[in-house]
Amino acid sequence: MAGLLSAAAAASVRCGSRALLRLHTRGLTAAPPRCLALNRLKPVSSIGKHYTFPLLSYSTDAPKDGKASGPEHRPGGGRGRRGGRKDWKSRLLQGDVPWDDKDFRYILITMGGVASVLLYLYLRDPGREISWKDFVHRYLDRGLVDRLEVVNKQFVRVILVPGADSSEGSYVWFNIGSVDTFERNLEAAHYELGLEPSHRAAVVYTSESDGSFLMSFIPTLLLIGFLLFTLRRGPMGGGMGGGRGGPFSMIKTQTNSLSTVNCYLVLFLQAYPPGTGKTLLAKATAGEANVPFITVNGSEFLEMFVGVGPARVRDMFTMARKNAPCILFIDEIDAVGRKRGGGNFGGQSEQENTLNQLLVEMDGFNTSTNVVVLAGTNRPDVLDPALMRPGRFDRQIYLGPPDIKGRASIFKVHLKPLKLDPNLDRDAIARKMAAATPGFTGADIANVCNEAALIAARHLNEFINVKHFEQAIDRVIGGLEKKTQVLQPTEKKTVAYHEAGHAVVGWFLQHADPLLKVSIIPRGKGLGYAQYLPKEQYLYTREQLFDRMCMMLGGRVAEQVFFGRITTGAHDDLKKVTQSAYAQIVQFGMSEKVGQVSFDLPRQGEMVLEKPYSEATAELIDEEVRDLVDRAFKRTLDLVTEKHEQVEMVGKRLLEKEVLDKADMIELLGPRPFEEKSTYEEFVEGTGSFEEDTSLPEGLKDWNQEREETQEEPPASQEKQAA
Repeated sequence: MAGLLSAAAAASVRCGSRALLRLHTRGLTAAPPRCLALNRLKPVSSIGKHYTFPLLSYSTDAPKDGKASGPEHRPGGGRGRRGGRKDWKSRLLQGDVPWDDKDFRYILITMGGVASVLLYLYLRDPGREISWKDFVHRYLDRGLVDRLEVVNKQFVRVILVPGADSSEGSYVWFNIGSVDTFERNLEAAHYELGLEPSHRAAVVYTSESDGSFLMSFIPTLLLIGFLLFTLRRGPMGGGMGGGRGGPFSMIKTQTNSLSTVNCYLVLFLQAYPPGTGKTLLAKATAGEANVPFITVNGSEFLEMFVGVGPARVRDMFTMARKNAPCILFIDEIDAVGRKRGGGNFGGQSEQENTLNQLLVEMDGFNTSTNVVVLAGTNRPDVLDPALMRPGRFDRQIYLGPPDIKGRASIFKVHLKPLKLDPNLDRDAIARKMAAATPGFTGADIANVCNEAALIAARHLNEFINVKHFEQAIDRVIGGLEKKTQVLQPTEKKTVAYHEAGHAVVGWFLQHADPLLKVSIIPRGKGLGYAQYLPKEQYLYTREQLFDRMCMMLGGRVAEQVFFGRITTGAHDDLKKVTQSAYAQIVQFGMSEKVGQVSFDLPRQGEMVLEKPYSEATAELIDEEVRDLVDRAFKRTLDLVTEKHEQVEMVGKRLLEKEVLDKADMIELLGPRPFEEKSTYEEFVEGTGSFEEDTSLPEGLKDWNQEREETQEEPPASQEKQAA
């Protein structure tokens, strides 16, 4: 009885100590209170074209949901660590042979097989190949031959008598063409050497396997082994996608925290043109949120093996749930999220299965929580409608090229690491370049700054000045300057008058873009180019589009007026005129005969099997387009005929100087008879301020101080619990 009481007391003490230990552990590792916090965007540090973000490696000291940290809870744990086991390398260094580890056993078997093959190749006696003459004079004539073995009717193995020179090896061999020829030659050799029949070498015929049958199977076996190894190491083999060698990468950041309470799946779709910074924006999000940031490319879901794509999707969301709250970014999601249909053949069926798994994971019965999903694509029009419905990617963000204020802000970022002329003001340079680069994206601006630095270094200049930036803009727009390209005098004159026609027609048309520069120096694929300053506008009238068509036809008309012939140099101009005319008639409804209708024009490179309108409508559209282009051509012809002297002056000056800027055009043609804007201040006049508005809404001001105050409370509560 006393023994039972003592055992019960000891058990109660052990239970109490365990409870206290659990309480103490929870007090130390309790997850912070979850609440949705929005983070203020901080300026991203940049060096040239490369962005750097405040990233920090992930630490598992604070487990999620009160779970104890350990190898089984580490995100993206590699293979060999499942179940809390140590890596087989660590166990082997500690003297413990990890026979229960599959990787160790596979490596051991592979090493044993390789060692066996090497040992066989090292120990076997390959013999030595000789010729028939050596066999007769060095071995048969000297009586060193014990017997001859004809192997597989292909070669003869010469077995030497005991006591022969050991350096020769145990045997030598020579090839034979056929057995009959070998027997006749051997008989003739015996006769010439005068050997008695009793002293002649015995001939034995044998059939041996040389391993060629097995050698033919080695490529097949290697292929099967590679497939099995790939499947075992991939998601189908039980390995997590985020493990060592997996397609998912995780980033932890050191800045403001993003904790969640009662938070559901939040999904954002970034649909931008190329170069506007959708991936850069995702990196900036990683730099602001102190939560796991999981990244994956859409193309990494598609493999040649059936079922790998859906398995990787499951692994990705499993990792996201384990590390919630977290941010999941899928780049180029159009690779896996294309519209379903069009036949289930091969990769199309696998892509649809992967998309179905993605749809289920994003909003199925097992809905993820505390996960922010970001995705980026350049083609939102090809995405499946089920992927875009509310509950999945319902927050769609579209951002086109930046406006003039945005370009000025981007220029300021990229100008920081550059060594500018001390007499130049960085803000003034940023504003001037922003006014001269309408339609440029962030990638184009970074390219301009990089090209300016390269041009300055190429000319051995210590500092970068305005001239270098202007040359860099020309380089990005028109391509590399080809001063060494030789043009015939007639071709050069044709190019000069062609560009003069563009410049003069645009100078005297009200709605044409202001001219900045015209040149006949070949750049890229073109023999000359005219640089204009397009207006920052989003709505265009019929008159504006018509004037632009006339300006593009100015080169072809000038060739016809001054030379009486036309050339292929207007190919690009005619292509743009045709596209503009079809857009006005088909898309914008600017034709009275066609009516107020709009049809989608096919994208470049897309195959059009049938048009969305009838043959009669198509014929009417073609007639209207031809009539519109003819009217633009006639107006341009009248203008060039009227300004014949001005076109000739500009053409002759181009032949002399090769490059004319706006000041030269004013000297030749006089001031442009229409009002135009050219400076940053003129463009932003009436918009409130010269700088971009980056202020936060009222509800998000001073949120950092509130977060710091809330973070000071948990230590006090822990002290109370400890007391």
